[in-house]
Amino acid sequence: MPSGQICVARQVCVARIGAPHGVRGAVRLWSFTADPFAVTDYGPLSTKDGTRSFEIATAREAKDHLVVTLKGVTTRDEAERLNGLELYVPRDALPPTEDDEYYHADLIGLAAVTTAGEPLGRVVALHNFGAGDIIEIAPPSGPTLLLPFTNAVVPTVDLKAGQVMIEPPGEIEGDTPNHPEA
Repeated sequence: MPSGQICVARQVCVARIGAPHGVRGAVRLWSFTADPFAVTDYGPLSTKDGTRSFEIATAREAKDHLVVTLKGVTTRDEAERLNGLELYVPRDALPPTEDDEYYHADLIGLAAVTTAGEPLGRVVALHNFGAGDIIEIAPPSGPTLLLPFTNAVVPTVDLKAGQVMIEPPGEIEGDTPNHPEA
């Protein structure tokens, strides 16, 4: 490891603080856990760089988020300064996953290879824009590849080997213009 770099345990983003709620320091909290209240089970939540941590004192359900109070945050001004802050826990604090379920943190950074063994690049992100999960792969050069994260396209995820196997989908009709030159 180059000098000056800090080795940080893998962190998983479990929540994001939103706007203040009321005048006594409560905040809206968007939980990224399957059960929104599970975010209260992990103990102190920290910023990605680990320089600040927050402990949830109370939590209640709201329309599409939680309303929480954080220990030490007692005014609306303090709460406003936290708006947009993402909160993390160490990966090993999370429960194990079921078969064919993965934490994004487990997949990001894995090598991506075709089922024929040809290197494609590295997994850099997973997205869901509402129509299913998308895996983003950065090749050694050129634009990133966005592929459906399905069993057909990603038939094998081997965490121990540090790779995902990709079966690139065939051409999609409409990708190439088929109109005659005028």
